[in-house]
Amino acid sequence: MLITKEFVLEDFSSDKKLEWQIINDGVMGGLSEGRFKINPDQTADFWGNVSLENNGGFASVRALLNEPASGNFGKIVLRVKGDGKTYSFRIRTDANFDGVAYACNFTTKRDEWTEHEFSPTDFTPTFRGSILQNTTPLNETQIRQIGFLISEKQAGSFSLIIDWIKAVY
Repeated sequence: MLITKEFVLEDFSSDKKLEWQIINDGVMGGLSEGRFKINPDQTADFWGNVSLENNGGFASVRALLNEPASGNFGKIVLRVKGDGKTYSFRIRTDANFDGVAYACNFTTKRDEWTEHEFSPTDFTPTFRGSILQNTTPLNETQIRQIGFLISEKQAGSFSLIIDWIKAVY
């Protein structure tokens, strides 16, 4: 029998809820608006409007983990309910505000709960919207930040409900 170990990165139910921070394209003059709230049913809403005006085009939310998720995880699994749009789940291996983010895109189904699984090799290193070449791949032994981003010229309203995010070893 194969025994797996889970490390809950976020489930919005514990006393150790993460401090989530919105970062929208306003940091570069854009007009997109993203919002985030934790619900009484122990889920979280990430919603808003993506605007392509003023060189904009993204909304994001991220959190610094209370303790690093260390170890060689086999996959990251997240459970979400979406609006049919494509989102990016992002990992950072340091506590810095800016720097390399490792991203994996997933497409939601409108008004349906879905689970998405990503192995460490599925993550692409990015920096400010550009894929990085000749850089180190994700070092899954040290997850420090997690987050979500909507971009890719998906103008208009968006809505993503997050149930939980886990690392499975």
